[in-house]
Amino acid sequence: MDNFPMTQPPITTDTNNPADNEIPLCVDLDGTLTLGDLTLESVLALLVRNPLYIVLLLYWLVQGGRVRLKTEIARLGVTLDVVHQPWHQEFMSWLQTERQRGRPLWLCTASHASLARPVVKHWGDLFDGFIATEQGPNLSGRTKAERLAAVFGLRGFDYCGNSRADLAVWRVSRQAVVVGNEGLTRKAAQCCPIKKSFAVPELSVGVWLRALRVYQWPKNLLVFAPILAAHRLAETPTLLSASLAFLAFSLCASSVYLLNDALDLSADRRHAHKRHRPLPSGVLQLRPALAMAFLLLLGAFVLCLVLPFAFGVVLAIYYGLTCLYSFMLKRLAPIDVLMLAGLYTLRIVAGGEATAITLSFWMLLFAVFLFYSLALLKRYVELQALRGQANQDKSNVAGRDYRVDDLPWLHTLGIVSGCLAVLVLALYINSGMVLEMYSEPRWIWALPVLTLYWISRVWLLARRGQMNEDPVLFALRDHQSLALLAVVATIVYLSI
Repeated sequence: MDNFPMTQPPITTDTNNPADNEIPLCVDLDGTLTLGDLTLESVLALLVRNPLYIVLLLYWLVQGGRVRLKTEIARLGVTLDVVHQPWHQEFMSWLQTERQRGRPLWLCTASHASLARPVVKHWGDLFDGFIATEQGPNLSGRTKAERLAAVFGLRGFDYCGNSRADLAVWRVSRQAVVVGNEGLTRKAAQCCPIKKSFAVPELSVGVWLRALRVYQWPKNLLVFAPILAAHRLAETPTLLSASLAFLAFSLCASSVYLLNDALDLSADRRHAHKRHRPLPSGVLQLRPALAMAFLLLLGAFVLCLVLPFAFGVVLAIYYGLTCLYSFMLKRLAPIDVLMLAGLYTLRIVAGGEATAITLSFWMLLFAVFLFYSLALLKRYVELQALRGQANQDKSNVAGRDYRVDDLPWLHTLGIVSGCLAVLVLALYINSGMVLEMYSEPRWIWALPVLTLYWISRVWLLARRGQMNEDPVLFALRDHQSLALLAVVATIVYLSI
């Protein structure tokens, strides 16, 4: 697992009593051995398979509780990638040391046996066996405490856990091994002596900002495109409406990013760069991430109450399409790139609805071709990176319907789409609308040339392997692109 910021653990009473080698060490799975949550991940994996399973999931949960839910998911054959789980490496090293000393180790988890079994198999001879939920009550909290006390005897085992639910188990344990913060360690010390404690990833503001991808918010500045094209940037009410639309779109987009990362955990953990994100790396847990996704979405639609109703409709369409993209469409080529282009264009439509500005056919057509080219560029760069990785399966991108030999197709189609955007811009400049809106329209003729230069440059950089995975973010950080934007703004100003 990747390195993560750590909190300082309290001083513990770690002793190496020879008698410890004879005491079974019971190890929790979710949040302890792995920083992930296998049960929740299995729920999401089922939803990725078919979103309509949400109805059955709710029925199973209401009708039979967590045990019924886990049993039915196991019956449907949901499997998880245990190889790339975010294992707690420091804790794992200690367990392996204990095993080498001859100590019996047992995996004891509330997750279903179908999830525990691959974990035990993955770690070879590390564990003597496992105890998991399969028949009977959910093996958590007091139920787990009673089960372990019955199997190993009261105070006949040491237990490794990570949550308050484990306090019940520590009350019947000989010693506690805590994988958590200082507060949990102090509570565990009231139940039994502390054998050892391990730090957990620190959930800081910086982690949340990365998870919410605030650095992606500049993409939502597209909602200002209509007031810029209509030369109404100086109108305070219009500017305020566009600003609220920007904030609503940003909150909604961050909500979608969290949901998308939650649904794409398996693929992201196998990705060279995405595995460092807070959710795949285990720095951020699934439950708080999904809760935050809901709160952000709620905040976005609260903002819609002070904007025109049509804006709320567009935002709802955007959210629905992004969910459809996350669950299904991103795995279908070339529908995924068409969808990405459409989602960018929807931001412009939303800006028009928020400010009551009618959008021109030319602007929308230009946006579709331009963003289609950039979406193809994003996939092209991903395949380029895959081709350059050593010791990797180079046949296709994880979670995507593309192969390395699709690179020429993406390259050709992307350049053609970019050139079509330039053509649309040239035809617009030659239309009567330009004569009505600009006093010096001859300056505008420089825009198609500058646009053609920029599109040619980004595709050339991608061809050379010098492009960031996200071309929009690349443009916001690239000095030449920013200088070109300043030139374009100057030309438009001189033309008005």
